[in-house]
Amino acid sequence: MEEKKEIIICLGSSCFARGNNKNLEFIQEYLKVNNLKSKITFKGQLCSQQCSKGPVVIIDGEMFTEVNKTKLMEILNLKFGF
Repeated sequence: MEEKKEIIICLGSSCFARGNNKNLEFIQEYLKVNNLKSKITFKGQLCSQQCSKGPVVIIDGEMFTEVNKTKLMEILNLKFGF
């Protein structure tokens, strides 16, 4: 059985206000459209301790900072082979 990949999105107030509110919706839709929901563990955390570099998304332990929709699409496509 293939091990699930993990996406963690920072939901701290700074990251959320800087755009992770929109990134959260985008990731949920991306997982749904690409039929990845069963292959990914997707969760939030309260703070990534990188407030000045937010919004922060962590995929399989790799932290991505200053994430917007365009950058997020590139990262997800790269990580998940689309």
